[in-house]
Amino acid sequence: MGEQFTIQISSKLINQLADGGEKLKKKTKKPKQKLPGGHQQSQSRVSNDSETLKGTAAAGWPPQSLLFRPAAPTPQSAVTELDAIRSVVQDSEKVLERLKKQEEHMVQEVTARAKDLHEKEFKLPYQKPIPCLAEKDACLECYKENVNNALKCADLVRSFADCARRARQQVN
Repeated sequence: MGEQFTIQISSKLINQLADGGEKLKKKTKKPKQKLPGGHQQSQSRVSNDSETLKGTAAAGWPPQSLLFRPAAPTPQSAVTELDAIRSVVQDSEKVLERLKKQEEHMVQEVTARAKDLHEKEFKLPYQKPIPCLAEKDACLECYKENVNNALKCADLVRSFADCARRARQQVN
């Protein structure tokens, strides 16, 4: 991981790649721009500094010119191929949009079905109220308060028993 390496690209390699691998018969030198006296000294100092920073990698590069070459016109076959690719991309985008809409519709449908099933499955059935619940609670409370004297709860126990008898008669 800590290994360092450098890649050197020569101007010869760049020229070969730019010309499609054809050999150059004659090398042309690009003229250097002449700068006024004061600027030439600062320019040489900057270039010397940059060369010392870059080392041997900067030695092979030709000076850059400020002129740009216009792009060569593309052949007709490339244009038709690009048009075919663009139409395939447009068709793919349309299919993608349809699939997204279909997915949204399916998500809504599945969510609605899941909600319905959840309501049906987890819905508690109607629970009948427990008969005589108040009388039972009163009896238990009386027994807790009168642990040593349970006879004081006799009236509450009698009313609980009467309520239970009435509830049994209603069911039968």
